[in-house]
Amino acid sequence: MTERTDHAGPPAPGDSSSAWRATGDRIDTLIAAGAAGGAVARERSEELVRLVTDFYGAGLERLLDVLYEQDRLDDDVLAALAADDLVASLLLVHGLHPYSVETRVEKALESLRPYLGSHGGDVELLAVTDEGAVRLRLLGSCDGCPSSSATLELAVQGAVEAAAPEITTIEVETAGDTGDAGPVVPVDALFSRLHDTAPAPGPAGASWSSVPELAGLESGGVLRLDVGGVPVLACRIGADLFAFRDRCGRCDRPMEGAVLARRLGGASGDGLLNCPACQAHYDVRRAGACVEADGLHLDPLPLLATGATFSVAVPTPAAT
Repeated sequence: MTERTDHAGPPAPGDSSSAWRATGDRIDTLIAAGAAGGAVARERSEELVRLVTDFYGAGLERLLDVLYEQDRLDDDVLAALAADDLVASLLLVHGLHPYSVETRVEKALESLRPYLGSHGGDVELLAVTDEGAVRLRLLGSCDGCPSSSATLELAVQGAVEAAAPEITTIEVETAGDTGDAGPVVPVDALFSRLHDTAPAPGPAGASWSSVPELAGLESGGVLRLDVGGVPVLACRIGADLFAFRDRCGRCDRPMEGAVLARRLGGASGDGLLNCPACQAHYDVRRAGACVEADGLHLDPLPLLATGATFSVAVPTPAAT
């Protein structure tokens, strides 16, 4: 008997969420392979997946009902379910997620506000339409820092899509817009949270890269790493993560050995990164502005946290 080698069973408990995404991809592959047997075979494969999905969806719904009937479905339990990527994905697919689209989008935007605030900006949720469009407004400006409004839109877009994959379009306007905002990106994402390994691509010139090493970075810690071929310097202040290009704005050298310190007499939540080579200091919360010289700065990079997954937007290499 010939041993089969194309079987892919479910990942074992404790495997990362990427293994479950791989399982979703495998399901798609098997359905596509069923098409080789003709239209009838493909229809039967799709019906089988649909029936199994409905069956487990009914089980999930009943499970939530039992927890509710036992008075165990409190806010803490709901928050824990929503924070787990795999569980949240399954709840979304079956229309059982405990939080509304508006709530999930607002939570995603709240997680971005430290980054947007470091650029003198903010974002406002205007509406979520019945057609599934999310309308946002970018506020403030980026005067004095190298991050453009397009880069901020990239960060907002990725966070919203990850939190609410069932939306159809994201519309972003700036405070200076006088007309209706146009769609930034179409969203085709019923199963995107199961399949995608990183937020959707953004404006030309930048792309998101998953950085799992950031999950273990403690408050006050500094980490130097390569992300998509770009040297990156990351640090954490409390619950807030920040990422910059690993290049000093004054001496143009990598910041090997950089540490995070509080400004003399500063508040507990501030932080300065120092360059060991030239002793320049950069204010992390002010988009990496240099303390000693106006006009010098580190180059900040958008950073997203989606559950336990962290991604950084880095410039894509120019085509040659």
